[in-house]
Amino acid sequence: QVHLVESGGGLVQAGGSLRLSCVASGSIFSINNMGWYRQAPGKERALVARITSGGSTNYGDSVKGRFTISRDNAKNTVYLQMNSLKPEDTAVYYCNALLNDSGGWRVYWGQGTHITVSS
Repeated sequence: QVHLVESGGGLVQAGGSLRLSCVASGSIFSINNMGWYRQAPGKERALVARITSGGSTNYGDSVKGRFTISRDNAKNTVYLQMNSLKPEDTAVYYCNALLNDSGGWRVYWGQGTHITVSS
């Protein structure tokens, strides 16, 4: 059984920073892409940032230059450093990973962590 567990969410003022972490645990053979998505109230889930096993990254347009994704392959962990936060960044943030477990390659999701940015 594989689990993705996020941490680091909370309430922050506009202009502030937060760092999210997501640890993948369980019967994992290897992990390909890891990423962060977010879903604001009344909106669809959207890509925030994604990173390959080799370290290549891509970002959603609204967070470019403010957010940085990174990963520690030895710890099966992905991070999201969020700077210059804006009220429109308020959402539930979900960790995502494409990984090879005992049943083959599958996409897993974390349970989500809330971020609220106050103006």
